[in-house]
Amino acid sequence: MPTPKVPWFPGSSCHITARGNHRNDIFRDGEDFQYYLILIEEALDHFKYDRYKIICYCLMDNHVHILIETKDKPPGKFIGRVNAMYAKYFNKKYNYIGHLFQDRYHPQFIETDAQMLEASRYIHLNPVKANMVEKPEEYQWSSYSMYIGERKEKIICSDKILCYYKEADKRELYKNFVESGIKVKIDA
Repeated sequence: MPTPKVPWFPGSSCHITARGNHRNDIFRDGEDFQYYLILIEEALDHFKYDRYKIICYCLMDNHVHILIETKDKPPGKFIGRVNAMYAKYFNKKYNYIGHLFQDRYHPQFIETDAQMLEASRYIHLNPVKANMVEKPEEYQWSSYSMYIGERKEKIICSDKILCYYKEADKRELYKNFVESGIKVKIDA
């Protein structure tokens, strides 16, 4: 029996997660993380940059978070391409047999501006909440340092989030917003 299609509509935004099978690591070294980012960039090029926009991302050891905006193709086309190519690379490099990813990607569709902001904060705080780093900008496999201007933007479109801030220093306001989520965690 075929897997049912994920409901989708053109122009939607979606928080995608994909986890390693049995929660196993899908990234074992820096080269693996880098290759996955190369595959995202290649997929953006393959789909001509105008069908998908990566709003933000965070690659963790055993799963990925990608906030993506679609135009006229469902997010499964994009993440399916990236994950299939990455699985081939991983299986060959590590002589791995079987499924690398637990199952199909999990989409959470974004319906409001507040959800968009919260999803980006959640994604960028993931390494902090996993106790991998103290500050989100310390984690190199996330788009956060691009958002706050510490690294040059590559593969992401931060304008989708930063446009919510009308003041001149949008990056600093976004940083304050994200880091306020750390304070909530500590106080809880």
